[in-house]
Amino acid sequence: MLIMAQMGLVIMAGLFLMLKKELDWVQPGTVRGAAPEAVPAQSFEQMFAAAASAPELALADWSDLSRVEVKPDRGIVKFVAANQWEAQVDASTGELLQVAYRRSDVIEALHDGSFFAEWVKLYVFFPSGVVLLVLWASGVYLFFLPHVKRAQRRANGARRQAAAARDAATTPAA
Repeated sequence: MLIMAQMGLVIMAGLFLMLKKELDWVQPGTVRGAAPEAVPAQSFEQMFAAAASAPELALADWSDLSRVEVKPDRGIVKFVAANQWEAQVDASTGELLQVAYRRSDVIEALHDGSFFAEWVKLYVFFPSGVVLLVLWASGVYLFFLPHVKRAQRRANGARRQAAAARDAATTPAA
């Protein structure tokens, strides 16, 4: 029962991760800055100050960040706090464009098992993945097996017919 619950969790989390760019609930959409693809006019310190102005992020200094994502094609910089809140700052104006909660990191941790503990990831989720791989491979084998057998039977029947025709042609009539 525990394995079934774990597999259901992995599948559900995987489905959410597949849709993370389509569902703002999972991962906030990326907005466009004032000057996409331009060289940022603001320093990282100025953009950090704009992100820190959002109380949801609870940023006091750089160590409170989980990561910083620079999106030059969108003209923004994303500041992701350790508490999973994200601020998107315009790289050319330094304006705070969007603040939203980011669930994709938690969902990914649930998906790979690291949410629970490192040993759960290695000794529960990894073996389950191996079992799924074996089940998939055996399913592919069982799917193609009848097709291969049918092709072999046809080839053997054609060889027997050719051999019978050859024998009939070389055998003198009595």
